[in-house]
Amino acid sequence: MDVGWEEAGWERLTGRAGRRRLPVWDCTVGLVVGDESVLLIDPGSCLREGAEIRAGAERLTGRRVTHIAITHGHFDHVLGAAAFSGAEVYAAVGLDSVLDAGREPLRRSAVRHGLAASEAAEAVELLVLPRHTVSGEWTLELGGVRVLLANLGPGHTGHDLAVFVPGERETVFCGDLVEESGEPQAGGDAVPARWPDALDRLLALGGDDALYVPGHGAVVDAAFVRAQRATLAARFGVSEA
Repeated sequence: MDVGWEEAGWERLTGRAGRRRLPVWDCTVGLVVGDESVLLIDPGSCLREGAEIRAGAERLTGRRVTHIAITHGHFDHVLGAAAFSGAEVYAAVGLDSVLDAGREPLRRSAVRHGLAASEAAEAVELLVLPRHTVSGEWTLELGGVRVLLANLGPGHTGHDLAVFVPGERETVFCGDLVEESGEPQAGGDAVPARWPDALDRLLALGGDDALYVPGHGAVVDAAFVRAQRATLAARFGVSEA
């Protein structure tokens, strides 16, 4: 890579992994750079934003994004995927059907949260459905780095995927299973009784020393995730037993 992470508009986390915090909804997108392939975690909220993310990734790597992992099906994490022509898209099993059947609610949600109606309509019309669905764990070989995709839901939604990237410190892209810049959001598609269990699995796979990258907010550590797990358990009346 001739261009540095920061110069290309990314925050470097480890030698292979970085991220961007996008404006408006403070949504995080991640990038993992292999010797042969490039993985993007969440493609942004619309085609305009996806194209901007793609340009930054290509400037950094000199190559196109070949793989996309979608952490869950909310508009700010999925609607930019059509900007990445030819990329192989991965998500938790069942999300493909949910997105396909829920195009109109997805469009309404995007507009309700402030996305321009024309951009929301365009993105939903060109919605990219995941081709590869993860029921348990899936290892991606990117060349020099093997990334683990893990279906940890239900929790924040019925279809939560996390991405584990080895390195000098393991980096865990959590999606909205973890949020730092605000309270975790439990919408109508959340499964509150199962959310603490999903965080237990996240911590078991990531370990005490990992960097945990929330769907919104600053990078956190395992102690933060444990504290949020306890808060969620208390909030939703989930037994610790």
